[in-house]
Amino acid sequence: MAVKEINALVLRTAGTNCDEETVFAFRRADAKVSLIHINQLRKAPEMLSSADIFCIPGGFSYGDDISAGKVLSLEITLFLKSALEEFIAKKGLIIGICNGFQVLVKTGLLPASEKLFSVEASLVENDSGMFIDKWVELEVVNKDTPWTRFLKETVIKMPIAHAEGKFVARQNTLERLVANNQVVFKYAHGCNPNGSLCDIAGICDPSGQILGMMPHPERAIVASQYPDWQSRLPFDQPMPPLEIFHSAVSWARENR
Repeated sequence: MAVKEINALVLRTAGTNCDEETVFAFRRADAKVSLIHINQLRKAPEMLSSADIFCIPGGFSYGDDISAGKVLSLEITLFLKSALEEFIAKKGLIIGICNGFQVLVKTGLLPASEKLFSVEASLVENDSGMFIDKWVELEVVNKDTPWTRFLKETVIKMPIAHAEGKFVARQNTLERLVANNQVVFKYAHGCNPNGSLCDIAGICDPSGQILGMMPHPERAIVASQYPDWQSRLPFDQPMPPLEIFHSAVSWARENR
C-alpha cells in the first residue's frame, strides 16, 4: 500500500529568514514542501486546499514595522481568511514559529479559545527591552496534540531569537488556556527569558491543529545545529524537536 504524500506549504515574505531551515525540517519529516511567497498565496488562495500543513516561519516580516508580525497578520486576515477557515475545517494543520507565532496571535487564529480571528492575546517587548538570542529548555506541557504526540521527553532544548516574545493576555483568557489544555510549552526551571505570563512559550487552539511557539524547533532538529555539536556523534543525529514535525506529518497522513 502506497504511503500518502503529505504536502506542507511554508510561507515567506519580506523579512522572513527561517524559511529554508523550516523547509529542511519538514523534508526530514518526510513531507513534500513548497516554499511560497505571500503574493503567490494572495493571488491563488486555493493553493491551501491542496496542502495538509501550513507554516508561517520565523524572521522579521516587513521589518516588524508597527509591531512584530502585525503587517503580515493584516494581509492574512484581509486576503486569506476564508481560505484558512476552509483549511482548518478540513483538519489542516498550522504552525507559526517565532514571527509566525506573533502573526497567528495577531490574526486571532490563536488562541481561538472562543472563535477564530478574534484577537485575545499578544506578544510584546521582552521585559529586558532587549533582543534575546540564546538556547532555552522547554517543558512539554501538552503531548496530546497533532504536533507533540511523538515527543517522549518532558523537557527539550532549542534556541530563541526575538525582541517581542512576551506572551500577554487577560486573566480570564489565561485561565481558559489552562483549563482547555491549550498551553503546549512553558519555559522550564523558572528560566523565563522574556517575562511571558505563566511562563508560556507555546500554545495551541482548542482542537490542537494550530500551534504557535516562540522558540525555534527547526534550528534544533539535528545534532550539528547544537552549540556542543562536536561532542555529538554522528553530527546528523536526529534530535527531539524533529519529532514536532514528524508528529504533524504522521497525524496528517492518518487524518487528512
